[in-house]
Order: sequence, then structure tokens, then C-alpha cells
Amino acid sequence: MLSGKTILIGITGGIAAYKICELIRMYKRQNANVKVICTPNALNFVTKLTLQNLSQNEVGVYEFDIPDFKPEHISYANEADIMILAPATANTIGKIANGISDNLLTSVVCAFKKTVLIAPAMNCNMWQNTAVQKNIEKLREYGYQIIEPESGFLVCGSVDVGRLCSLDKIFDRTVEVLNSKKKLSGKKIVVTAGGTVEDIDPVRYISNYSSGKMGIALADCAFEQGAEVVLISTVDVKRNYKVYKVKSALDMYQVVNLEFANADCVIMAAAVADYRAKNTSVQKIKKTSDEEITIKLVKNPDILKELSACKTTQTVVGFCAESENLVKNAEDKIKNKGCDYLIANDISRSDIGFSSDYNEVIVLGKNGFIKKIERADKYVVAKEIFEVIYGQEENSGNNRELCTAKSC
Repeated sequence: MLSGKTILIGITGGIAAYKICELIRMYKRQNANVKVICTPNALNFVTKLTLQNLSQNEVGVYEFDIPDFKPEHISYANEADIMILAPATANTIGKIANGISDNLLTSVVCAFKKTVLIAPAMNCNMWQNTAVQKNIEKLREYGYQIIEPESGFLVCGSVDVGRLCSLDKIFDRTVEVLNSKKKLSGKKIVVTAGGTVEDIDPVRYISNYSSGKMGIALADCAFEQGAEVVLISTVDVKRNYKVYKVKSALDMYQVVNLEFANADCVIMAAAVADYRAKNTSVQKIKKTSDEEITIKLVKNPDILKELSACKTTQTVVGFCAESENLVKNAEDKIKNKGCDYLIANDISRSDIGFSSDYNEVIVLGKNGFIKKIERADKYVVAKEIFEVIYGQEENSGNNRELCTAKSC
């Protein structure tokens, strides 16, 4: 599976460092050439000799241990096909996010031009720290792939998020990256994300709870698979593909129409407000003695329905957020909108959907196809959605047994 591939593992000073011994074994069983770099503190948790015996390669620790003429950090960066940073401590994450290269490991990351997978592991309070979360978001913006920590028993005695993700998850993502065939190469994918904001006056507006995470995950996934990506987002996003920042439904409507004609697929993951204020006040509306105030609303354009009506060769995908009768409401909506696929979210659950890093969805096709994608990280869900749209699925009404209304 990994024959001929060189995998570079970076280990930092966290208690989960001992687990990486088994990860090395997993890679070696698949005939990978494994090289290891440790921070000096990592050797407090696992020995250099153990890592050398398992990887069958010299383990790098210090930046100036140069066996020949080649600068060691450039040599490591050039030879490897992928780099895995696990466990990644808050300290090392902060350094990489801010361009600090003060040891061999961070210097290699700085020089590494291929995919870097980062699997953080730390105390729950550290993981939830605002600075750490901002650094994680920076890394995502820079193109690093984050495999988030899981909930479980931590060394401090807490049961919370911070535990290194399963080794299977790291292994599977590695295989996926190294064996990627760039399935979406040559395709233009347009994705919308976030909740639109409809002004009432300079300080008040109508909006919703959408965080934009699902749409961003879809855009990231499409880009990783070789597509030309255009993201139209109501939230600030910095990526290596084209991003439009919009605010209202009318703003989004205008930009979507601009990019639609030469798109292969448009995915309307954004939560677009159905209505906007008919008249927006230029000045702040003052409170009066009246017990009630009336704001007249008018309908926004139904972007999904309009795209579905005028499409030629494009694939149009919609999203719907439902709090009850998920499948029935989604079936009614796909008929009404006329899109090719509809992704249904259950917003009544607190463990998925709005603001969560996880999702569980039901994918419906216009021909009766229906499939449930189980709860997973939104990037994984995004990958599964593209498998339905462009993968090997036989999208026919015969596949309805994959997910019945009762089972969903």
C-alpha cells in the first residue's frame, strides 16, 4: 500500500509520544520507508534507540548533526513524500503557525512543500485556549491538514477533548493523501459557506447560526483532490484558492451567478436568509414608548432553485437544515428546488451541525438515491459527499436500501 513512499514523522514532547512506536510499525508493515525527527523533549517520553530500531533509520534530533554536506533540514524535506506531526504540542503548533524555526523539526516543517498532517495532543484546557485555537486556524489557512484530538481519559485525570486521535485515523489519512489520484482535477467547484447577514439598521441584522465549517471543509476537500475551487463565504477565510467574502443573500446571489456559467459543480452549503428587511434604515432605529415594532420583510432570491432551473451541464447541490422529519422534508425540498443532490442536516442534535467540527448527513439524489453518511469530522463527511457526486456510487433509485426513512 505504501511501497516506495518515504514518510517523515515528527514527534514532539507530549505523553502520547510513546504511541508513535506503533504508528511506525503500521507504516513499515506496508513497506514504507519511515524517517523520524524528534524534538529534544520528545526523548523524555520515548528513546531514540527504540525509534531507530523500529524505523530502521537514524533519528534526527539536533539541527547541526550533519553527517555529510547536505543541510539536514532541507535533506529531510526533499526526501519525504509526506510529513506527519504527532503528537503535536501547543508549543510546536504555536511555532509553526508563526514561522518560528528554532529546532530541527520546525525547520523541516518550514522547508516542507508537500502535505503535512498535524495531530495535536494536549491537556483539554490547553486545547481550548484561544491562542491555541487561533494557531490551529492559521495552520488550516496555510494548507496544513489537522487531524483533531479526540475525547477520552487524559493524564491529568479529566475526560475531555485533547487525547491523540486514533492511529488508524492518522494511517488512513496518510494512505489517502499518498494514493490520491486527484479525482477532481480539471473540474471547477463553487462552494458557498456561512450564514448571510441581512441589515435592519447600522447595528441590527437578521442572520442564523451557521459557522461555515461544512462549506469550508467541502472547499478544502475539493482543492486537495485537484479541483479549481471558488469559495463564496460570509466568514473570513484565507486559503490558497479563490475566496470571495460576501455579506447578504443579494451579495451571494451576484457572485454565484458570476462564477456559475463555467462551473462543473455548485454546492450551496451556505445558510441563505429567506427574507431581508424591505427598507434598511441608514440611522440606528431608536427605541420608543411603543410595545411593538413592525419590520416589513421581503423574500430573497431562491439561489438554489434558480441555479437548478437554468443549469446546463452543471451539477447543483443544495443543503437543508431540519429540526424534524428530516428525510420527508428533504424529499419535499429536492423536488421543489430541482437540484441534483440535497444534503440534509439534523440541527436538533447538539453533537453535529452548526458550529460543531462534526456532522452527520443524509444525501438525496433527484432520481431517488439516498445515502446516510455517519457522524464524522466535517472534512471526512465532505470527502464522502464528493464520493457520492463523483465517485463509484451507482446513483440510481435501486440504491434506496442504503438508507430508508425509518432507519434514518
